[in-house]
Amino acid sequence: MNSVELKKLSKTFGSRKAVDELSLSIKSGTVFGLLGQNGAGKTTTIKMLCGLLSPSSGNALIEGKSVLSSPQEVKKLVSISPQETAAAKKLTAFENHEFIAEIYGAKRCDAKKKAEEMLGRFSLSDRANEKAKSLSGGMARRLSIAMALINEPKVLFLDEPTLGLDVRARRDLWKVIEELKGKMTVILTTHYLEEAEALCDEIGIMNEGKLRALGTAKEISEKADAKNFEDAFLFFTDPQKEEER
Repeated sequence: MNSVELKKLSKTFGSRKAVDELSLSIKSGTVFGLLGQNGAGKTTTIKMLCGLLSPSSGNALIEGKSVLSSPQEVKKLVSISPQETAAAKKLTAFENHEFIAEIYGAKRCDAKKKAEEMLGRFSLSDRANEKAKSLSGGMARRLSIAMALINEPKVLFLDEPTLGLDVRARRDLWKVIEELKGKMTVILTTHYLEEAEALCDEIGIMNEGKLRALGTAKEISEKADAKNFEDAFLFFTDPQKEEER
């Protein structure tokens, strides 16, 4: 079953087409990597899928709900963990979770239970009373993802979740993402190609608003007749080579 479906999804800003008739399907419970250079259209695509930006044409379905006709329903089904942590720096890890739970409509007692549950799930219980600003980069990212999961979304968007982290913190976060497989659909953007290879069941490469390649890292490498996935990525994001094809 498909959790996300894009049907010729497009977004135009003036004369510039940021996303150009993007069509693809993402299976439920998988980790999908959306890759591309800066300006490829990834962020615009994610904003449309979250109901934060209206498409210029085309449509997208999240768990069968249209971003065009049911944007509020879509917002209830998704959650985002942005590049920069979403946590309030002056609140503790526990207070951040409690606050988010209440925003989503939980009563105070239920919000406390949800906060305790998520902190335990992400190995942050021992940091519950520490302010977010005092957490290390890796812990702050775990906190941000945990907060994004507190409303139990069907689709989770992770925007550059390991950007700037050291190797150990990055690998620890990989384990967190791997544990989400089968429980929800995860759409991941990253500039770390080895991260996409390690975590993603399927990958889409965008360039200049278009989907240039789709498949596993191995399949994409074979399509580009490349020795490795990095070479394949460079091939599919090179406009001149695309024209030659």
